[in-house]
Amino acid sequence: MSPRRPPTPRTRPRAPRRGPVRSGLDVLAARRFAPLRGRAVGLVCNPTAVTSRLVHAADLLHGARGVRLAALFGPEHGVRGDAQYMAAVEGDRDPRTGVPVHSLYGATPASLKPRPEHLAGLDALVFDIQDVGTRFYTYQATMMLCMEAAAAARLAFVVLDRPDPIDGVRVEGPALRPGFESFCGLHDLAVRHGMTVGELALLFRAERRLDLELEIVPCEGWRRGQRFRDTGLPWVFPSPNMPTPETALVYPGMCLLEGTNLSEGRGTTRPFELFGAPWLDGARLAADLARDRLPGVAFRPVSFVPTWDKHAGIRCHGVELHVTEPERFRPFRTGLACVIRARAQEPARFAWRTEPYEFVADVPAFDLLCGSAREREGIEAGASAAELARAFAPEERAFARRRAPFLRYRDLR
Repeated sequence: MSPRRPPTPRTRPRAPRRGPVRSGLDVLAARRFAPLRGRAVGLVCNPTAVTSRLVHAADLLHGARGVRLAALFGPEHGVRGDAQYMAAVEGDRDPRTGVPVHSLYGATPASLKPRPEHLAGLDALVFDIQDVGTRFYTYQATMMLCMEAAAAARLAFVVLDRPDPIDGVRVEGPALRPGFESFCGLHDLAVRHGMTVGELALLFRAERRLDLELEIVPCEGWRRGQRFRDTGLPWVFPSPNMPTPETALVYPGMCLLEGTNLSEGRGTTRPFELFGAPWLDGARLAADLARDRLPGVAFRPVSFVPTWDKHAGIRCHGVELHVTEPERFRPFRTGLACVIRARAQEPARFAWRTEPYEFVADVPAFDLLCGSAREREGIEAGASAAELARAFAPEERAFARRRAPFLRYRDLR
């Protein structure tokens, strides 16, 4: 009889699954919409505002007894999610409910905040959107502007909370410095902030000194270290280029490529998990990135042809990111390393984006994403990703201390 083979050791055990998690919308329905009864409400939403059975919040509130759904407000990509990134969204009427729709992402910065006439007659604004845990993903900026508008109009503000899909434990990335504010960074947060939208709302109210009646309808059953696929909640595209929770995990770093002439994989089926350019050597790039010993990630050489956006119809060469250990993976550091290594191959063909970005024309997009010029200037001076990370590590620790009083789900590990 052959001896029993000993079990393969695991260096970092994975937390057991627990579930199911209930979103704030599901909790609101279970409470028979108590916070909203007798009120005329405006709903800030997109396609992610669904119950665990995929019923949209607009449809649910429209039929809720004692609640009058009077207006819908659509962020970037729209209420039903049919607009591309940085494309102006028009107001209209929602075809399913007949409720007026007001755009919160038009052609000017003024379009980003609800107009007073659109709030007239409302008693409360309700926010229900799945965020992805990254400062420059614009939904949390939309929420903050809506909170400011609600405070000015003396409306209540209700947040239907949802999990941070890339976990609520880890904080990563530099601070946002004065002078580098934009719609992809209106308030000083770490790039990977590790907070739910409900927790962010509490932080915004305190730090921006808003006189606002704020209620958070919490998730139930969510643990901070939990991965989205273990929640039991359905994943609905928060935006057209965020197809999976795995996309959201790499996004805090790989979105930095929007500030360059490198393709971040838009126009492919794996946006942000693929990147490249026509002039790169993918095998060399993968080998260079492997030498950086970035934790929790491996790189595979690839070639791809984007169907739209940068280098549309042209064969690009680069790498695909494979996250092997999500708990150890550091997306912002990884994104910096990808930019550094790609730029080093062909410095004369690499370029920083100079076109206007999120309504800002006089600051490079890369600086807006990072929160200052420090990272771009460091790359130009030859700094490594590790050297850049040492500079912003104190800012990560400072933000972790700042956010602590506002955390509602406290199973940190």
